[in-house]
Amino acid sequence: MGQRNLTVLTEFILIGVTQSSELHFALFGIFLIIYLITVFGNMGLIFLTKADSRLNTPMYFFIRHLAFIDLGDSTVIYPKMLVNLLHHKNSISYYECVTQMAFYLLFIISEFFVLAAMAYDRYVAICKPLLYNVIMSPRLCHALVGIPYLYSTFQSLMITSMIFTSTFCGSNVISHFYCDNAPMLPLLCSNAREIELLITIFSAINLISSLLVILWSYMLILMSIFRMNSAEGRKKAFSTCGSHLTVVTVFYGTLLFMYLQPKSAHSFETDKMVSEVYTLIIPMLNPFIYSLRNKEVKNAFKRLLKKKCKL
Repeated sequence: MGQRNLTVLTEFILIGVTQSSELHFALFGIFLIIYLITVFGNMGLIFLTKADSRLNTPMYFFIRHLAFIDLGDSTVIYPKMLVNLLHHKNSISYYECVTQMAFYLLFIISEFFVLAAMAYDRYVAICKPLLYNVIMSPRLCHALVGIPYLYSTFQSLMITSMIFTSTFCGSNVISHFYCDNAPMLPLLCSNAREIELLITIFSAINLISSLLVILWSYMLILMSIFRMNSAEGRKKAFSTCGSHLTVVTVFYGTLLFMYLQPKSAHSFETDKMVSEVYTLIIPMLNPFIYSLRNKEVKNAFKRLLKKKCKL
């Protein structure tokens, strides 16, 4: 579309995962397999934690919502990317782009605070075991996921509306494989700096506040574990935190790697690769981290299989 004003847009062009058309079919197959694993893994975890009465605890309540967020996050991005790879095109309509950005922001922001809520849950379980059921009441659990959903919805709608009510000019090519807020800013010829500042402030608040809660929780957990006299007690305490620590390390490690790079080291290919990890790969890995390393989930799965076999 050259350099003419784009005050009215009907579609955007995504750079995509690769510009090599020869790789499209192979990548379609790879990403389709990853997406199917992601869907079945997260839906299975949601169903299992809901169906098995022994998993109706605060810990699995949060795991269920994390699985829902991962399922939503990947579903916002994968289907359109797969269609574009299959048809060898990288276009996305204006309203599809709006919808994709809004829901992507909603899910990714929610994940920060659900992970923080899970860290707090582990802190109460290990440091205040006798008061666990009192503190982690159903009301508090619903508040710890409900408030992040409301907050992320507000932030998502605000940022998305600010971008798409601004004036577009120059080009309609988005340097990414999905509609994210940062790659959209170079396309704006009004309010770009104000929106960029707002995104930076909110991103810092989301990342730092949730990470502080997680670090604070685990600092208190470690102090409590080191005071334990029983080696078996320490081992059990560490095992209850292992899956969550793995998820947190992968998720925040990926984001910090991207945000803390010097500007001179930033490149589209690097940012795209990091984005692929936390938007496509992590949602696939999380169900396996919480199931393969968790005896309760394994036992619940065995009980479910026995019930099905009896039928």
